[in-house]
Amino acid sequence: MNLLGIIISYLYIGLVIIGAKIFEKRGKEASRKFIHIMLGNWWIIAMYFFTNVWSAIFAPITFVIINYLSYKKNLIKVMERDEQDGLGTVYYAVALLVLAIVSFGIFKEPALGLVPTLVMAYGDGLAAVIGKKIKSKKYKLGDTKKSFAGSLTMFVISTVLIGAYLAFNYGPIFWMGTHWPVVAILAGFAITALEAVSGKGWDNITVPVATLALLILLG
Repeated sequence: MNLLGIIISYLYIGLVIIGAKIFEKRGKEASRKFIHIMLGNWWIIAMYFFTNVWSAIFAPITFVIINYLSYKKNLIKVMERDEQDGLGTVYYAVALLVLAIVSFGIFKEPALGLVPTLVMAYGDGLAAVIGKKIKSKKYKLGDTKKSFAGSLTMFVISTVLIGAYLAFNYGPIFWMGTHWPVVAILAGFAITALEAVSGKGWDNITVPVATLALLILLG
């Protein structure tokens, strides 16, 4: 089961990279965001197939190495920018590695890493896409410039995902008598603010790790 999961993991990642070639016709950012979003679905494969932490971390470890080599040598062209501005692709793999260690190894709850992964993949990924598609005012925090449309997208997706997790696991009232929507909104706002101040690809680590920490704290 674990070996099959590793094989399917690589097949899926390969298909995502091949699929990104289609989006490359729309521009390099389109192909990069396609990979960013679709790779988040890998966690579903991990949850279904892996029964131990060693199998779960195998693919993330290899892609920390592969993504770093690609960053240095431009090996996987569809996921690299023409002008590099950070180790975002490497941080993405590092984040999956950390989530796998904590979820499969420390807590032995594979589902714990699902929401942090999806917030990173869909929240951050779609925020960038929608932020460019919809015209809205820009704002700057530190060295990063964001759009209100993009941040609103990040807020909605992270709030919905965190809220769904809390509602499913703890019911309508779970934490100090507080209804889960209130906690989800506050958590979504915190994650959105963190994403806004994380520049040069660091949001690929700060967003999922912070989301994971919040879920553990709330649990």
